[in-house]
Amino acid sequence: MPSTESLAAFTLAALLMNLSPGPANLYVVARTLSQGLRGGFTAAAGLALGGLVHVLATVFGLSALLAYSPTAYSLLKTVGAMYLIYLGIGYFMASKTAQEGAFGAKVKSLKTVFFESALVEITNPKTALFFLALLPQFVDVSAGPVAPQLLLLGLIVTLSAVPCDLLVTVFANRFSVWIKTNRRAQSIQNLLSGTVLTGLGLYVLARKD
Repeated sequence: MPSTESLAAFTLAALLMNLSPGPANLYVVARTLSQGLRGGFTAAAGLALGGLVHVLATVFGLSALLAYSPTAYSLLKTVGAMYLIYLGIGYFMASKTAQEGAFGAKVKSLKTVFFESALVEITNPKTALFFLALLPQFVDVSAGPVAPQLLLLGLIVTLSAVPCDLLVTVFANRFSVWIKTNRRAQSIQNLLSGTVLTGLGLYVLARKD
């Protein structure tokens, strides 16, 4: 297994990645504002499941395939970006509904939130790139089989994301009560969420790397 120093450095890198703005953080915020702590916590759980998919993909060699196949990575990036745009359009539609007199954005079942957030993470190019770029750097071939090391490193990334997402949920929830009692605020929030998610999706599509 990798040394203690190597694992500490990797954990720090994972925390920085999980705290940086990205599709996962934005989705947790959006779900929390729409459905409170339960929505945010459910989204965080779904994101963790999506992270485990990346772990398993790495262990079974998918990371190697993506590293040597720009076409495969481009496909993942495109799918993820298009899904972000799809989510953004959904918030634009929710904003229109709120302006027409609805109480707020359509509340999704927790089951839908869970699987939707898992899909957000699975198609998140930032997560895929992180696994591809960093995991191999911390594997010590002389320390034993590669697969268990990749599994350990992947679990560190996934587990370190959970407290980060929960922290985002708690802070976002502080604004949810005011938003739910202010129809115009609901409309503005949905417009902002739609703009950010759609813009992020377009940005990912436009990137050349």
